[in-house]
Amino acid sequence: MKYKKYAKILCFVLCIALLFSSNIGAEGSAKTFAKTGQNTSGLMNAAKDAEQKDNDKKDSEQKDSSQKDNEQKDNEQKDSSQKNNGQKDNNQKDSNQKNNEQKDNNQKDSNQKDNEQKDNEQKDSNQKDNEQKDGEKKDSAQKDSTQNVPQDNAAVDITSESAVLIEGSTGVVIYDKNKDEKRKPASITKIMTLLLIFDALASGKIKLTDQVTVSEYAASMGGSQVYLEPGETQDVNTMIKCISIASANDAAVAMAEYIAGSEESFVNMMNEKAKELGMNNTHFVNCCGLDVDNHYTTAYDIALMSRDLITKYPQISDYSTVWMENITHTTKKGQSEFGLTNTNKLIKSYNGITGLKTGSTSLAKYCLSATAKRNGMDMIAVVLAAPETKVRFREAAKLLDYGFANCSIFQDDNKDLAVTPIPVKKGVADGLNYRVNNKFSYLCLKGTNPADITKKVTIEESVSAPVKENDKVGEVTYQLGGKTIGKVDIVAAENVDKANFKDYFKAAVKKFLF
Repeated sequence: MKYKKYAKILCFVLCIALLFSSNIGAEGSAKTFAKTGQNTSGLMNAAKDAEQKDNDKKDSEQKDSSQKDNEQKDNEQKDSSQKNNGQKDNNQKDSNQKNNEQKDNNQKDSNQKDNEQKDNEQKDSNQKDNEQKDGEKKDSAQKDSTQNVPQDNAAVDITSESAVLIEGSTGVVIYDKNKDEKRKPASITKIMTLLLIFDALASGKIKLTDQVTVSEYAASMGGSQVYLEPGETQDVNTMIKCISIASANDAAVAMAEYIAGSEESFVNMMNEKAKELGMNNTHFVNCCGLDVDNHYTTAYDIALMSRDLITKYPQISDYSTVWMENITHTTKKGQSEFGLTNTNKLIKSYNGITGLKTGSTSLAKYCLSATAKRNGMDMIAVVLAAPETKVRFREAAKLLDYGFANCSIFQDDNKDLAVTPIPVKKGVADGLNYRVNNKFSYLCLKGTNPADITKKVTIEESVSAPVKENDKVGEVTYQLGGKTIGKVDIVAAENVDKANFKDYFKAAVKKFLF
């Protein structure tokens, strides 16, 4: 009877809580009520079992008394009584065993729920860590566009051995001549060196005002240089100018040693970065581009690292478009001025030029990665193994002209998207906010009107908790002429945890009181 009383009180409290918790999730409340009903039923059954035990005990005592009174009966009667008692004992044992099994099952269910909750918390923690790592990886490497553009390579006459033209925001290849053929890159190698320098600046590992001391090894590089002396110090800002404007090998090695401790370690970083960017036909041996065995890349791979540099760090143009500038050498001999002159002649003549880097050696011949921006488009033209220095500039300009004349860009950042919270089932919050994950860009060829592109927004009607930030909850689909040309994910802008009984109870009390 005691168990029945407690069960009724518990059932009454739970019913009150569940009646007022509908604002947290009707489905969750229904399931909670069902489980509560089962638990209450279990308590009532336990009470019935207890009463059965008392009755069985009384019966057993009465049977023992009867057994003493009939001790003088014949052996057959004793055997019969013994069998009956044995059967009753077995029934009693079965009843006890069932009660114990029920208790064990209840305990197992409780433990299982606790373990599942711990496992879910651990999974959530691991998922957050993985999402953070994935986010960092996505930031460091842009995905190439899957858009296919018909190429009319005959429209541009290129005499250089390899060449490629791509658009920066989409990564679309517009022109290609032997773009995947491995060649010596000469000082175009320094695009990767500059990219890692700006990565180090962005991460806070170094600052523009840091003083860099030149080693004996860095000062001995030879080739294109600004004649830094061993023990001389220059700040990072000046070193970037020397690399970008004058293509200084000594400055490149000094920065490599400053960031990674040695040029060898820095080159390992360069090759790792190349893999992240999808530069599948590239291998670096040094950070400045001097001709050595096993140091190679391709026109397309150069376009990939150029794209990453100018889109991720557009401030590189503040260095790469400077025509002339002086730096000051401060050594034991005193101070002296040294003039830097840009090796990229296009910065004086091409409209919209933003950079980027030249290179030439006896084996590599004349090379250039030229970047320019017009009408919201970043064009990247790479020319390798040109026969003469003037040819690389002329043919790079020809490729850029071809891109700007025949292409336009459609871009949509979805800032006009109205955000109405998505209903959340079984969550600690009623609604979920969301955002569009990325800007959409599409390269339109001549004859295609960007205004003809339409978009359709699809969002989930509801979601079930738990929801993690960046979980996909919808998408924006873009179409042109009835064909899908691209999609952008709509993702959760926040975390929403799954509600538990404590959350339901708090909500019920709050609603009841207020």
